[in-house]
Amino acid sequence: MKSNILQLEDLKQGKPVPLSNTFTIQLIRQEDFTDIRVMLENPNVTKFLFFAPAPVELYEAFFLPIIENTEKAIASGEWPEHLTIIIRDKNHQYMGMAGLTQVMLLAGNFEVGFQLPEHAWGLGIGTLTCEYLTKVAFEQLNAHKVTADCYSQNVGSAGVLRKSGYVLEGNQAGYFHTEESTDDRLLFGMTASQYLAKKMGQAV
Repeated sequence: MKSNILQLEDLKQGKPVPLSNTFTIQLIRQEDFTDIRVMLENPNVTKFLFFAPAPVELYEAFFLPIIENTEKAIASGEWPEHLTIIIRDKNHQYMGMAGLTQVMLLAGNFEVGFQLPEHAWGLGIGTLTCEYLTKVAFEQLNAHKVTADCYSQNVGSAGVLRKSGYVLEGNQAGYFHTEESTDDRLLFGMTASQYLAKKMGQAV
C-alpha cells in the first residue's frame, strides 16, 4: 500500500485512493453529478440541508463550476479551490460526498462539510471522510482553523464532528427555518494546535 503522502499526491492528480478497505475517494468529476442530484432528491437527506431541495438548475449552478475548477486544478497539479471528494464502495456505488472550502479573505481558515445518501448512513463513512479532510487541511493546506456547522437536531452530523475531534464552540438559537418551526445552528471548530494534540494523543 502506498504511503499517506503518495496517496495524497494521487488524490491531487484526480486518481481514486482508499479511504478504508471498503471505500475509495476521488476528486469530484462531471459523471458524479447525477449521483449527487439523486441523493438530494431524498427528503430524508435534505431535511437538514438549508440549500435543498431545490431545482436542478440551482445544483448545476453550484456544482458545475466546482467540477470545472477541479479539472483545472488537476491539470495544473494543484489542490482545487473548493476541494470536493466523492466516496464510492468497491462496486463503484455512490456513498456520498464531502468538501473542504477556503473561507473567503481569511487565509488558513477552512470549512468542512459532508452529505451522504441514506443507504450510506451508519457505516462510519462520515467520520472517516471528515477525519481525512481534516488531515488534508492541516497537513497539506496549512490550515490554522477548520470549522463546521449543522442543525442541532442532526444528531448524526454532530456525532461525526465530535468523533473527528471537533469542539462545540457555539449555538445560534433558531437559526434554521424548518417545516415544523426552527432549529438551532451548532458551530464546531478545530485549531491547528488542537489537531496536533489529537494526533499526538493517538500516537501515544
